[in-house]
Amino acid sequence: MNNTPLIQCTHVDFGYDNQDAVVDVNLRVDAGDYICIVGENGSGKSTLIKGLLGLLKPTAGTIWLSEDLKKGGIGYLPQQTAAQKDFPATVWEVVLSGCLGRMGRLPFYSRDQKKLAAENMEKLGITPLKNHCYRELSGGQQQRVLIARALCATSSLLILDEPITGLDPMAIQDFYQMLRRLNREDHVAILMVSHDLRNAVEEANKILHLQKQVLFYGPAHDYMNSQAAGHFFHEKEQGRCKPTAGCHAVHLQADRSVLENARERRKEHERDC
Repeated sequence: MNNTPLIQCTHVDFGYDNQDAVVDVNLRVDAGDYICIVGENGSGKSTLIKGLLGLLKPTAGTIWLSEDLKKGGIGYLPQQTAAQKDFPATVWEVVLSGCLGRMGRLPFYSRDQKKLAAENMEKLGITPLKNHCYRELSGGQQQRVLIARALCATSSLLILDEPITGLDPMAIQDFYQMLRRLNREDHVAILMVSHDLRNAVEEANKILHLQKQVLFYGPAHDYMNSQAAGHFFHEKEQGRCKPTAGCHAVHLQADRSVLENARERRKEHERDC
């Protein structure tokens, strides 16, 4: 078994204009991990993501990427703007554009790249939408298209920034089911920023709670008993942490059942493996 991490951060700081927004982050992302990054608005989550993607250079510490990520890159699903949701292209064109990083100096997509795009569309269940206009799709369908596009860039790691924002409850559950399958069956590592604490604890195997610095990083089943989780839930209940779409203001006691469900799922997954 390969114990080499995909990403290793050691005492990393990231910031803008001589002002650090994230400090002293220690993080290891392994193949097959499912990590949710949680925290209040303005806690540095998006800044950390930009750093992991190489869009920001660390102001301190070191960040190490595996050779697979250096060669193939990272599949990234950012928050969509209104203009991006209204993008006038077909589903096939959007998915195939994920292969741009593989083209090198070639002016056209290769046969293998087109095959990869078709396989990812089939995997995500969007082949029937191939010739549909992207902007005419539902929010859940658009997310599937963007995941297929990201998988064309890499099959090792997906980074998602609040991907369920704006989705209806049915689409949210469908989205989590899709991610679960990619993670457990295809062994794609998932690193996701989320305000959806209930599903974060239930779906992920690790939680990173950020408030400029790391308040908690470890197994999801330990997070609910942590001081960081207790403070976060209390802030939500008092209304000081403004929830975004998909965010659940819940009581710790009520979420014990969620924790138990998550443990049972992991036990079942371990038995299947």
